[in-house]
Amino acid sequence: MVALLCQVPVSLQAADGKIIAPGETLQKLSTEFQFTEGPACDGSGNVYFTDQPNDRIMKWSVDGKLTTFLKPAGRANGLCFDGKGNLWACADEKNELWRIDPAGKATVVLKDYEGKLFNGPNDVWVRPDGGLYFTDPYYKRDYWQRGAKEQGECVYFLPAGGTKPVRVIEDFKQPNGIIGTPDGKVLYVADIGANRTYRYDIQPDGSLQGKKLFCPLGSDGMTIDSEGNVYLTGRGVTVYDPAGQKIEHIDVAEPWTANVCFGGKDRRTLFITASKCLYSIRTTVHGVDSQ
Repeated sequence: MVALLCQVPVSLQAADGKIIAPGETLQKLSTEFQFTEGPACDGSGNVYFTDQPNDRIMKWSVDGKLTTFLKPAGRANGLCFDGKGNLWACADEKNELWRIDPAGKATVVLKDYEGKLFNGPNDVWVRPDGGLYFTDPYYKRDYWQRGAKEQGECVYFLPAGGTKPVRVIEDFKQPNGIIGTPDGKVLYVADIGANRTYRYDIQPDGSLQGKKLFCPLGSDGMTIDSEGNVYLTGRGVTVYDPAGQKIEHIDVAEPWTANVCFGGKDRRTLFITASKCLYSIRTTVHGVDSQ
């Protein structure tokens, strides 16, 4: 596939401007998609992301080549790699959670909770021991062949190797973006319906304690960097420090910025999925592995 690379002026609103590398501008890498989502970085720095309406998972390699990794892909949304190189996917087409091995073989791991269909798993984060958390908001799709909503809009935990999810958050209006710290101790979850993001202390059994408002902004997708800063998306990318203070905003001239992750060989490139495009920008910080 042909990739498009062009420079885009970047507008920053920052207290100190320490995130974006000096002199760097937003790069539009490709525009051949219908709606991009779910970027995730593998162990080599390659970035995988979804072109959700076109039912495919794409790969942007460390040498700048764009290829299709998997199609059909369950109309996948959020993605996350585990420590074994498997790609976990929120397969929205049939409200499932998939595990995809490095060769592209997909296995349906979850499809319901206590016999009732999920609303549509949306975003997922794998913690260091292989347990994972995923959000399950309800966004009615015109391609669904199912009945009415069967679940509340909740967040679930699946233990490593497990087959039975546990509800860990039940009081959100509409959970969406989710990310945890690389030590597996803190989880950030966005209630996009209430325009809030919360912080939790992760317990060994997967339960969450110490709910605290992190910032007064919701988010579609999220990531975290080596300094503990948290990146929220929606109208561009907004960066908050670990104390919940806004430190930077990256304006992206697209109708919606869906998600974000770090990638590249040194993990110092921020990749941004926004509407029909894939963008990147070099940073002074680097991403962190959750495994």
